[in-house]
Amino acid sequence: MNLQSSDFDLFGLPQRFAQEPAAIAARWKDLQREAHPDKFAGEGAAAQRAALQWSVRINEAYQRLKDPLKRAAYLCELRGAPIDSENNTAMPPEFLMEQMEWREALDEAQGEGDLEEISGRVAERRREMLARIGQLLDLEGDAPAAAQDVRALMFIERFAEDVEARLAQLGQ
Repeated sequence: MNLQSSDFDLFGLPQRFAQEPAAIAARWKDLQREAHPDKFAGEGAAAQRAALQWSVRINEAYQRLKDPLKRAAYLCELRGAPIDSENNTAMPPEFLMEQMEWREALDEAQGEGDLEEISGRVAERRREMLARIGQLLDLEGDAPAAAQDVRALMFIERFAEDVEARLAQLGQ
């Protein structure tokens, strides 16, 4: 194993957005078994440190690969289109209008029913965005366009968290 390998190479997966979650989880378990520090207990401190480094690297890769948003961002970076969400916040006007409408709806929400309806719309938009990102990355090979959509999906994810927080407040 090479610490410098891509997450996909490390997990023996094709470098694409579409992945089977069960395959990612199964490979993670296999890799963790192979690299578990206890397995190297009799081989000295250096071997245990190396195993610990591998274990950390495997966990980091797993966290990126199992989450569709993180996986998409990682693929964009591998393909030369870094997300750079801290510095690149430009969004299409239609998207910004949609976000403003969602914020207004959240501010005006009167109860659980309103919040559930907003949550459903956001979940549907998330599914649409993930499908588009998959198409851009896997079929069209357009990493810059996918990166733009990943940045937009990050906004959607944050908004979804706000909706969930409001729902949780109602449940208290």
